[in-house]
Amino acid sequence: MNWHTPTLLAMGTPAPGAPSPWVQLIPFVLVLAIFYFVILLPMKRRQQKVREFLAALKVGDQIVTSGGLYGTITRLSDQSVQIQVADKVRLEIARSAVVGYQGQEPVATEKSS
Repeated sequence: MNWHTPTLLAMGTPAPGAPSPWVQLIPFVLVLAIFYFVILLPMKRRQQKVREFLAALKVGDQIVTSGGLYGTITRLSDQSVQIQVADKVRLEIARSAVVGYQGQEPVATEKSS
């Protein structure tokens, strides 16, 4: 009984006119390259811009938070920022909650383009 023969023939070498396995990888590599340049690279650049913005914050800057609060920075620490939102009203917020300067385009938001 020789019922394994069709299976073995199917796993044989490709026909002489068939493309090589390396040629078949080209579309996969192209998709990865497009994914990197369209999605990953701009995301890395945006994250770097946000890190630089947060590192450059200083006392006296007028900022906007992700929650929409407007305030002036009165104190900075590694993880948090104290802002004054009204006369004698100060709030301690996470440094990452600061998204931009008042009157300017937000730095930490994603643009849909």
